[in-house]
Amino acid sequence: MTSTIERPSSTGDAPAAPGSSIRPPAKPGGFVGAAANYLDERTTISAVVKEFGRKIFPDHWSFMLGEVALYSFVVIVLSGTFLTFFFQASMAEVVYNGPFVPLKGMEMSSAMDSALHISFEVRGGLLVRQIHHWAALLFIAAIGLHMLRVFFTGAFRKPRELNWMIGFVLFVLAMAEGFTGYSLPDDLLSGNGLRIIDGLIKGLPFVGTWISFLLFGGEFPGTAIVGRLYTLHILLLPAILVAMLALHLVFVVVHKHTQYAGPGKTEKNVVGYPILPVYAAKAGGFFFLVFGVIVLIASLFTINPIWNYGPYDPSPVSAGTQPDWYIGFADGALRLIPPGLEFVWLDHTWSFNIIIPVIALVLLLALVAIYPFVEGWVAGDKREHHILDRPRNAPTRTAIGAAGVTFYAALWGAASSDLIATHFQLSIEGVIHVCQAWAVLGPFVAYFITKRVCLALQKKDREIVLHGFESGRIVRLPGGEYIEVHEQLDEYERWRLTDYEVYQPLMLRPNAQGKITGAQRFRAGMSRWFFEDRIAPVTSKELESGHGDSHGTH
Repeated sequence: MTSTIERPSSTGDAPAAPGSSIRPPAKPGGFVGAAANYLDERTTISAVVKEFGRKIFPDHWSFMLGEVALYSFVVIVLSGTFLTFFFQASMAEVVYNGPFVPLKGMEMSSAMDSALHISFEVRGGLLVRQIHHWAALLFIAAIGLHMLRVFFTGAFRKPRELNWMIGFVLFVLAMAEGFTGYSLPDDLLSGNGLRIIDGLIKGLPFVGTWISFLLFGGEFPGTAIVGRLYTLHILLLPAILVAMLALHLVFVVVHKHTQYAGPGKTEKNVVGYPILPVYAAKAGGFFFLVFGVIVLIASLFTINPIWNYGPYDPSPVSAGTQPDWYIGFADGALRLIPPGLEFVWLDHTWSFNIIIPVIALVLLLALVAIYPFVEGWVAGDKREHHILDRPRNAPTRTAIGAAGVTFYAALWGAASSDLIATHFQLSIEGVIHVCQAWAVLGPFVAYFITKRVCLALQKKDREIVLHGFESGRIVRLPGGEYIEVHEQLDEYERWRLTDYEVYQPLMLRPNAQGKITGAQRFRAGMSRWFFEDRIAPVTSKELESGHGDSHGTH
């Protein structure tokens, strides 16, 4: 038996003996390699990159909605940085002498003047302005669609409840960022939007007048609102947004990525590709696709043409004064409240036509934020979940989501009530009444229809799993009987249709003191509402029996 002795290589990294004048040779790689080694020896960043690069991500198109939001935000930062070099956040009055002839000689704020200067005199300024605006709209839309995907598939369940709340805060911050940026040019449209906000704030009893005075620096429009919105838009809100975005991404990496059911996919095993190099290459290409689409839209479709609106003046308010689409639900809520809900009490005017929408919207947003904890409490489920639900397999949750979307759509549609009335030659009162009925009855109709459809689809899935799907082939048996040949599902499709769990309503039991509390009764009632109507997945025994009884299958 022979043995070999390994000797240190002459190019190894073994340290020199103490007192020796011989130094170990430097690691290869030139200046870049030396810099990387220097950084790694002091931060051990290579271990972090190695661990991050090994994370497995499943491949599904719906997971790209979050990436669209992230890349849109990068475009917003890049374009916004360019715009800050030219925008003047001041309400000081100036006389416009720029190249746009219809506004020559007109008095306007420095903010409006600088926005026109960017649009007509800065090379590429109008394109960058439109890129910034379209990217902001896409950013908010992508976050909204991403949250809907997370909600309808149950991706918010343990351990991701906190990440859902962070995503919700990101959505609210994105809307605040959009509104503050939309209001900066001080044109007629943004000025009217600020006027609505001022009226909304002043409608709050006790504190409304003081908040308005502090925000606007005096009676509306004040002298400081643009500067303060500018500070919020480029400093405070982006700082919070970046911090929340970073925390959101950290949780995405720390938690196992969710995935749809299929062969080999379990709660502990993620099937997909590593971040490095597969998803890193995909992400780089996808970013440029998103950037290119935004630039293409910005170059072809005009948005926010402030030169057509002119500077803010309270006298020419007309139909069509609306905020961007993401704030439309708040404007619509104000329009749907019946008039005359005001009275004086304690020397204050209580405007319930403003107080009711504010309270309703705050409650709606609060329910969205805490929904994961509510469903977890109702289900009594404390396990971790990494497999996503098909929306049809969670009929109550899907129905709640459909009701919420319908209610939001009713408020959003009401924000365009004046445009609907003028374009279709209808009475504004008639449009408002229809939207009021839509907002009140629409969610209930959407809930019951959606739940029934989900249960029907589950029954259809059971039928397909047990007996296969119709092939359209009719054959005649030796006895003269005609039957249709049913094709059986492959392993992946059968797994996809049967791999889900069904919760049963919680049993109402006495506590340690032998009593049944009101909270227990409420929880049991909520559990029955959530899980009483359910379709159990096909078991292995049923599957074997169904295949044995199926006619003409192969």
